[in-house]
Amino acid sequence: MAKYAIIEADGRQYIVAEGDVLRCDEVDAAIDSTITFERVVLVNDAGRLEVGAPLVAGATVTATVLRQIREKKILVFKYKPKKRVRKLFGHRQNRAEVRIDQILVPAAA
Repeated sequence: MAKYAIIEADGRQYIVAEGDVLRCDEVDAAIDSTITFERVVLVNDAGRLEVGAPLVAGATVTATVLRQIREKKILVFKYKPKKRVRKLFGHRQNRAEVRIDQILVPAAA
């Protein structure tokens, strides 16, 4: 079985394995720097499953920031009938692409 983990980042949960590229919300780190995700909810290490309550104690996931990007623009149109109110504006979300380097699991007690 492959080693994988479920992490919490940006108020969302992501399932990640070593070598995966994850697109998450913007992180405050430079390109090619290492970041650590400490909110690990679940870890599966070669069949040994550890589920946190709510987090797995001592488990961390390290990743390398590949690039900081901006998503495609989405157009938001607000309209109020019979009031002559029409509002059109765009939004581009900042994202970061990170590569999962290592999933660290504490030794079994």
